[in-house]
Amino acid sequence: QVQLVESGGGLVQVGGSLRLSCAASGRSFHINRMDYYRQAPGKQRELVASIWSDGSTNYADSVMGRFTISRDSAKNTGYLQMNSLKPEDTAVYYCHCHALIGLVRPADYWGQGTQVTVSS
Repeated sequence: QVQLVESGGGLVQVGGSLRLSCAASGRSFHINRMDYYRQAPGKQRELVASIWSDGSTNYADSVMGRFTISRDSAKNTGYLQMNSLKPEDTAVYYCHCHALIGLVRPADYWGQGTQVTVSS
């Protein structure tokens, strides 16, 4: 089992910045990929950014150039730096990871979500 604990959400004005953190804990696991999703009221959950164990990244077009995903493998923690925030970035942000348990069994885990609100 892997537990993901998120932090860093909050209220920010248009153009401001926030950094989300996602700390993973458990026994005998390796994270292959960590993602951030978001879900706005009345909308489907969407993939925002991903980072693989080799450090490669991918972003949704809507956040390209404004958001940066990173990870500290030694701490099993991922980060989402969000700059130039817009009202349409308002959503609950969820951390997700695809991990290998015992280096053999693949499994997916979700964080509890953190609210990001961008006020105009």
